[in-house]
Amino acid sequence: MIRFALVGLLVLSGIFPAAAKKKPTPKTNRPNKSQTEAATRLQIFLDRANFGPGKIDGHYGDFTLKALALYRESRGEQPQAAPSQPKAKRNLAPDVNGLDLASVEPVYIPYTVTEADLQNIGQLPKQVPEQAKLKFLPYRDAADAIAEKFHTDVHFLEQLNPGKLKGIKAGDQVNVPNVEPFEIASVKDIQPGSETASQAANEVEDQPEAQASTPGESSAPRKVFIKVDTKTNMLGVFENEKLIAGYPITIGSAQTASPIGDWKIRGIAKLPKFRYDKEMLKHGERSGNFYMLAPGPRNPVGVMWIALNKKGIGIHGTNDPDSIGRAVSHGCIRLANWDVVRLATKIKAGDNVSIY
Repeated sequence: MIRFALVGLLVLSGIFPAAAKKKPTPKTNRPNKSQTEAATRLQIFLDRANFGPGKIDGHYGDFTLKALALYRESRGEQPQAAPSQPKAKRNLAPDVNGLDLASVEPVYIPYTVTEADLQNIGQLPKQVPEQAKLKFLPYRDAADAIAEKFHTDVHFLEQLNPGKLKGIKAGDQVNVPNVEPFEIASVKDIQPGSETASQAANEVEDQPEAQASTPGESSAPRKVFIKVDTKTNMLGVFENEKLIAGYPITIGSAQTASPIGDWKIRGIAKLPKFRYDKEMLKHGERSGNFYMLAPGPRNPVGVMWIALNKKGIGIHGTNDPDSIGRAVSHGCIRLANWDVVRLATKIKAGDNVSIY
């Protein structure tokens, strides 16, 4: 079996593009409409297969290529030689032979905005003390909500709907990527194996490994586990040693690194509260100067907290989908909200998590 570490080998071998130098990209190398649609088609295909390419944006970015490599690994395919790509052609299409991309048709679909889409938007202060006064941390505007619903960002949504995003109201129609929509209203109905207490997600005490399973649960070990690769910023879900899903992640910074080692899932909190303690986040030292932040899609840990048996550390969503892939978390593993809810349906308390 090809190991999950294959992605790391592909990074080293050059299949993932190196960072481009900071100079203007010639207009001739910018993707045209058909190239953007082809890249979007591949991203949607991978997203549907549970190998997340990150935000859908019509580019063959690093996460699209990493997701493609993991998808091929899940099918038992051998790694392919890295293509020779001039740096000036970073949007060159990867090898998609054997992929049923015709199943993604159409690539874009019209979507009619509903009243429900507008229920979770509102004023969101930038400063934490002001956010702590709110009972719900909402989307900033309708474009923010609809972009996350369809696994993209406001910039690409604007590209698909030039001049139509300001003042969106119920009944308006917009073009969106043809993905399974992320419904924030359905988060409370997700059925993971266990849920944590209603206290702040990062406040749950450490739990010994022997107590990590749900009370009354069979002692027979399940064969579902998670591997977190901190070098490639990818999380893999395995069942009976077979890779069944992969998602892009953000890991801890150099100052607050994600804890390397083997852990267990304690439980899952839906729409959690979050205890914002600057000293704890920056230095790992709890202080009395903190703010309790309400649930909502723009809570710092997003819409889902998957607690590990180490206090303050979990796998969770985000209030900023654009941050996925950067080493800027405070030791936790961060996913896009649309990915973390899918992950939550595949695991339960007691499952193993390896961070390496």
